[in-house]
Parts: sequence; structure tokens; C-alpha cells
Amino acid sequence: MSVIFLLLIASITVAGLFLLAFLWSVKKGQFDDEQSPPVRMLFDDPPSQP
Repeated sequence: MSVIFLLLIASITVAGLFLLAFLWSVKKGQFDDEQSPPVRMLFDDPPSQP
């Protein structure tokens, strides 16, 4: 029975860390660019230097 409580605490902790990481990335503007991803494949890549 104690293993269940240990796993429950561990899973809630991991879920909380992922939630904090997601909220931090939203606050830092990681998901702000809504315009360029659909048309990014239409742009040519710059030529690579040999």
C-alpha cells in the first residue's frame, strides 16, 4: 500500500513540474508566432557555404 502512495506522490510531482515548464514557456513567448509556421516551408533556405 505504501508503494501506491509513493508512486502517487511521484506522479503528481512530475505532472506539476511539466505544468510549471509549460507555463514558463508560455510566459516567455515560446508560442507567440502564429503566422509564419504555415508558410515557412514556402521560403527557400539560404545556400550553404562549402
